[in-house]
Amino acid sequence: MATTPTALDTRPPKLVLSEILSFAFETFCSNKVRFALTALGMVIGTASLILVTTISLTGKQYLLNQIQAIGSNWIYAEYRSASQRIDNTAADPLTMDDLTAVRAEVTGIAAASPVIDLSDRIPVGGGKERDIHIVGVSQEYSTVRNLVIVSGRFFDIQDLQAHNKVAVLVDKLAHDLYGSPGEAVGKVLKVSGLPFTVIGTFRERVDTFGQSEVTDNTIAMPYTVARYFSDTPTVKQLYFSMADSSMVVPATEQIQHVLQSRHRSESVYSVDNLTQLVSLAEKVANMLTLMLLLISLVVLLVSGIGIMNIMLATVSARIREIGIRKALGATNREIRFQFLSEAVVISVGGGLLGVIIGLAIPWSVRFLTAYRLPVSGLSAIVAIVVSSLVGILFGTVPATRAARMDPVESLRHE
Repeated sequence: MATTPTALDTRPPKLVLSEILSFAFETFCSNKVRFALTALGMVIGTASLILVTTISLTGKQYLLNQIQAIGSNWIYAEYRSASQRIDNTAADPLTMDDLTAVRAEVTGIAAASPVIDLSDRIPVGGGKERDIHIVGVSQEYSTVRNLVIVSGRFFDIQDLQAHNKVAVLVDKLAHDLYGSPGEAVGKVLKVSGLPFTVIGTFRERVDTFGQSEVTDNTIAMPYTVARYFSDTPTVKQLYFSMADSSMVVPATEQIQHVLQSRHRSESVYSVDNLTQLVSLAEKVANMLTLMLLLISLVVLLVSGIGIMNIMLATVSARIREIGIRKALGATNREIRFQFLSEAVVISVGGGLLGVIIGLAIPWSVRFLTAYRLPVSGLSAIVAIVVSSLVGILFGTVPATRAARMDPVESLRHE
């Protein structure tokens, strides 16, 4: 059975949450332009926070894709004591037997190739010659280095076994010599007087600007043929590609152990991979993200100061209203919550609109173009939470000032 208030019940009625929020919304509607301009800063701040996250994720993804295009699963080994020794001790370089031993003892190797480094001059017509860089490699070299075959084909295992005199040119060299990569296929060029048939052209998937063994003047040929131009059966480097990126670090250590165990203890061999470069790229991207997020937070703080100023002005303009509400029984807590809710409505409203804009831009790019920009749902949640905290933080001072006003003095205010 419901109870009804008695004549002796003198407790003042309390405002429920729905009424307080309703009053806050009515206040917002009565001063649309003022509050909309105040919320604009929050819109810009939250939208920029999401867009900054999108930009940083895009940059990070681009860097990692570039490194992966070089060969994220790539491991390379070389003899570090290749220079002339003072004590005339015999060098202890790598050989094809080392490659065979590594493939036999280390699991997870998807492809491997030796690299024999040579140089020569070839005739280019008109009595002129051109310096070229020759790399003797296996048929798996294109897989290890993730090369792009521009025209023709790369040599295969049959070419290596038959010692076929075939060559694959860098596309820029093919363009300089024959006018285009397509025209180079089928042409014959002479290396040390021997005719080599051009069977294809290639390029690096990511330009390393001449910092790798592939330059603008590089010719690749089967290592079984390149060994004819070398006095020793040694190789400059050994390249390996692992089946999975998770195998790279342990395989690097295993390869180091295998090579060291097959040579003199004083010989030094370098076995490296690109995991450090990937880690560095992630650190740079994360640091850039942090810096941009700090800038976005400054924008949010500035918009929070704007909310505080507009709410202080609102309190000053509604002094008499505050006095009337207190005279009718409103408590300090209810007055404080009333003005605090108005500040939160402004900040959260602006934050929601900013989130919509911040998410709409990358989604529009994904929908209208072939680019798949990464979209972070977590950044949207963080933006809403931050906008709410900004409203609470910067709305507290005006709300507290309104709650502490004396009702008698407020009623006298004109």
